[in-house]
Amino acid sequence: MRGTVMLTVFALLAGDAMAQESNEQARAIAGAPVTARQRLELVDIPKPVGKAVALFDGRSLDGWSAWLGYADPAMTYRADPAVRPIGTGRPTTGDFAVRVVDGAPALWVKGQTWGSLVHRADLRDYHLRLQFKWGARTWAPRETLPRNNGLLYHTHGVPGEVFGTWRPSVEFEIMGGSTGMIVAVGGKVRGHTDVAFDPSIIAPHLRYRLGGREVDLVNGTPTWNVEVASDAERPVGQWNTLDLYVVGDRAVHVVNGVPVADVRDLATIDADGVRRPLTHGQIQLQSEGAETWFRQITVEPIRTLPRIVTAGTK
Repeated sequence: MRGTVMLTVFALLAGDAMAQESNEQARAIAGAPVTARQRLELVDIPKPVGKAVALFDGRSLDGWSAWLGYADPAMTYRADPAVRPIGTGRPTTGDFAVRVVDGAPALWVKGQTWGSLVHRADLRDYHLRLQFKWGARTWAPRETLPRNNGLLYHTHGVPGEVFGTWRPSVEFEIMGGSTGMIVAVGGKVRGHTDVAFDPSIIAPHLRYRLGGREVDLVNGTPTWNVEVASDAERPVGQWNTLDLYVVGDRAVHVVNGVPVADVRDLATIDADGVRRPLTHGQIQLQSEGAETWFRQITVEPIRTLPRIVTAGTK
């Protein structure tokens, strides 16, 4: 019993030390903590310069290609060369399908096996809108964690290039409490955004803040993601509307009409270590541990981005 108690104490101390270290890193990156949330608004919303195109026809998965990661999703981040992803090695009709929910067709993602659906269209300078809602099921190893999925854009590279499961891209995170978070998916993806240090959220403790300190998003480092300015997601079971505005190497993330983040200078690092602008690519819908429904997925061309402004703080 004494040994068990000592191990528990050591584990707690180690956890406290890691938390302290991550807080110190965030402070060094973003400065003194900022706890007051910004209330943001979207202005100068662009008018489309062409017709909207549906990426989901409501009948089939035409135009979409599936890829599956590991049979045991817990292997995703372990980099074990002896374990290979499923890829296209089995049928995916039990993972992705078109089904009727709330009286209308929707794209269903089971979420049990991690992977993605990639649309074939190579997109640039667009406004993408979709609706999503969570299903009832969550799966190991995330069954007790916030529901998780993602809208990945400027997708490039080869299937399974990132952790055997996804392709390099920029992520508009879809996760309970964090929908709209910016994530660099892949070690060679980059992007600048502005942040503040918020010790109330998990590592890396960086929250999007208009006028905050600039950071460069780099996967595998203390700036691998940036939390949304505010949680604008609706309760589980309700539909949410996501708007993604992309022009060139810049993007704006909007959740249920509320701007939550933006990112600029999107880029990739080439084989010579040179930073190259990332201005176009495909989109991916993730499967990452939670049943999810998607519908009304459309894109329309734009030439300018909306602006995020501060309406006040709370």
